[in-house]
Amino acid sequence: MSFTFTTMTLNLVLLMAMVATNILSLYHLSSTLQSPKSPKPPPPVPDQLLHQLHTIRATINHLTRLQNINNPTKKSTIPSDLLLYSHLSPIASSCHNHPELLHKYMTYTPFSLCPSDSDLAESLILRGCHPLPRRRCFSKTPQKQIPPNSLPKNPFPSSLPNNAVIWDHYQCKSFDCLNKQNPNLGFQPSRDISRFNSYKTDLDLPIQQLFQIAAAAKSVLRLGLDVGGGTGSFAAAMRLRNVTVVTTTMNVAAPNSEAVALRGLVPLHMPLQQRLPLFDGVLDLVRCGRAVNRWIPLTVMEFLLLDVDRVLRGGGYLWVDHFFSKGVDLEKVYAPLIGKLGYKKVKWATGNKTDAGGVKNGEVYLTALLQKPVSR
Repeated sequence: MSFTFTTMTLNLVLLMAMVATNILSLYHLSSTLQSPKSPKPPPPVPDQLLHQLHTIRATINHLTRLQNINNPTKKSTIPSDLLLYSHLSPIASSCHNHPELLHKYMTYTPFSLCPSDSDLAESLILRGCHPLPRRRCFSKTPQKQIPPNSLPKNPFPSSLPNNAVIWDHYQCKSFDCLNKQNPNLGFQPSRDISRFNSYKTDLDLPIQQLFQIAAAAKSVLRLGLDVGGGTGSFAAAMRLRNVTVVTTTMNVAAPNSEAVALRGLVPLHMPLQQRLPLFDGVLDLVRCGRAVNRWIPLTVMEFLLLDVDRVLRGGGYLWVDHFFSKGVDLEKVYAPLIGKLGYKKVKWATGNKTDAGGVKNGEVYLTALLQKPVSR
């Protein structure tokens, strides 16, 4: 009974709004009719009338949406999955959820140096808010610029120059400090030169083997993307083989983007939930490294996999490198999720994660090389 009353009320309001629109339009037409002999153009539509028309139209649209929502007998033509993905907020639509952070980020003095607070931008981006760049201030540069001819030409230099980074908002003030904290972060590139060339367990996929697989399938590797690639070691290894790979990375507590660029590579400063800034079907290879793991929300993981499918060409490869999760989740959640892509399993290897956290949580690693169908 309440539903019938609500529907009747909405229909009545819609009818009244439509009548009001017609009356206002008729009034406007009658007031602007001119004699055929008069050469004078009709007067402009009054701003107040335009405002009233826009208000009525917005009300009609809003009420129509409400009627569709409140009418359970009318089936939506939008798949429920797509409605779910709309909550990922890949284009700044979640900024309204963090007004204090956004206000702080956009508070600066125009036509002066931008504040040195890239960590604040990182906080917004990781929350799904991608604010517009500050358009009225000047980006800061390091106090001591290194000469361009002294920039590393080898993607695996023995060290990275500290002068190329603004260290204000980092706890460490040099690459040496970062290396001492954790030598596996990749800030000493020469340590990683053999990282993608060795084979210790079935979880490893040496680059040479990757090229052999591609050659056997009569496939070519020219362009690639490394998702969550840290300091760009995979892109550097592929560059030595004349393959162009760009790296998505974030500067969480460390200057990853600067490190990638100092190696002569291209960093894409973006989080995992953002749509890849690439056109459809243009890549030969996408690698998802250890940044892509079970801590990512499942809906974001699915969004990422489908976006990877979008940018891969037919016959291209998806390399899931050392993905870790609980063993039961890999079997019941992640393996079926990856299987939805319908890719050919070129390699599928699992192994126990033997560190303290892995043993405690019953975690396993997965390394998979999957080939997208040539045609669909």
